[in-house]
Amino acid sequence: MSPRRKRTAILISGGGSNMRALIEAARDPAYPAEITLVISNRPDAGGLVYAKAAGIAASVVDHKIYAGREEFERSMQALLEIHRIELVCMAGFLRMVTPWFIGQWAGRLLNIHPALLPAFRGLHTHERALAEGVKIHGCTVHFVVPAMDEGPIVAQAAVPVLDSDTPESLGRRVLAQEHIIYPAALARVAGNCVTIQGNRTFDVDPAATPNPMVMPPIVPSDA
Repeated sequence: MSPRRKRTAILISGGGSNMRALIEAARDPAYPAEITLVISNRPDAGGLVYAKAAGIAASVVDHKIYAGREEFERSMQALLEIHRIELVCMAGFLRMVTPWFIGQWAGRLLNIHPALLPAFRGLHTHERALAEGVKIHGCTVHFVVPAMDEGPIVAQAAVPVLDSDTPESLGRRVLAQEHIIYPAALARVAGNCVTIQGNRTFDVDPAATPNPMVMPPIVPSDA
């Protein structure tokens, strides 16, 4: 008998391209996570349409109608509990979450960031990478902790910075890698293949399951 798939929710604010990558990966019955809920803080988020078309429950918790962050998060938490969610993935969710919410999901809340953390925390990562003159850029999947863009790293992928790059061209190549490593990272977490020790993650059995998620630089065409 196949192990039970973990019920997973995705938090979005927009079109949800990483959400789509996760949903597509989870169509495989052997994938260890089942996407059962999508929540957006914006009623006009395009990702809601995609989720509904995929047969996934899609809900709006509009942050604008709440007096504060925790009130907003408690409404999200109620939905997550109703749907018996076990893991949560933030995918373009443009809200800072409070320590209260993070505490509810410690070790079960993932985020993807468009940079090789700990470099370039925060916004405008591609512009900043070009301004700093780095030769390697990329993306990171990590567990969420109260400090912004910190927490144990599950997966990273690197792309070279080309002389011809603009923030847009660099961002497109990074996004393509996000769509690869986020489903792979979720699979490892949902499959209980990752353990957290301090601010690091380790394979549960490194000899049996070497971690493929720290990727060497990928040399793509200049998209």
